[in-house]
Amino acid sequence: MIWLSDNIAFPPYEFTTDDGIIALGGDLSEERLIYAYKNGIFPWYSEGEPIVWYCPHDRMVLFPDDLKVSKSMRNIINRNQFVITENSVFNEVIYNCKSIDRNDGFGTWITNDMQQAYINLHQKGIAKSIEVWLDNELVGGLYGLEINNIFCGESMFSKVSNASKLAFIHLVKKKNYKLIDCQVYNEHLASLGANEVDRDLFLKILKG
Repeated sequence: MIWLSDNIAFPPYEFTTDDGIIALGGDLSEERLIYAYKNGIFPWYSEGEPIVWYCPHDRMVLFPDDLKVSKSMRNIINRNQFVITENSVFNEVIYNCKSIDRNDGFGTWITNDMQQAYINLHQKGIAKSIEVWLDNELVGGLYGLEINNIFCGESMFSKVSNASKLAFIHLVKKKNYKLIDCQVYNEHLASLGANEVDRDLFLKILKG
């Protein structure tokens, strides 16, 4: 396993393990994070562990034309019960993604350092959020990074049914990204039309 130094460069992709790990260590500086995402690499680790950097062999992505919106979701959208905003309370979105109780285990990996690192990127205009409101209460949302007209999704949360789906559908329909990077397989996103593609194809699109 290759440990990173102060140099922000990552090892060649062929050094990636079967689990998708390309390197360990380093830091979460703005420069390193931006460089990582531009090269299809993202951090994913738990509090108290060294930073683990991933570049999976199979990448979960959504091409906007593949978005699946069920009849029940269309009905929810048409009721206009929810208000959707963009980048209005980024800090609250990432806090909820980190703190909300969930069964899938996703979210527990957002360490305090990661939370602050993405807040810093938001202040630079790179990290973005979508918020879903019901009766003036934040009930769902998602956040990620905007890189080369691709949205690199990081996490989402729901306090009421379908709130994160509404945020995701809004992101796909309103923002005109050429690709949504969902990183790793997730049944929730698969139900919305996301699929796994080969890493080489993903990198070609990312860097194209």
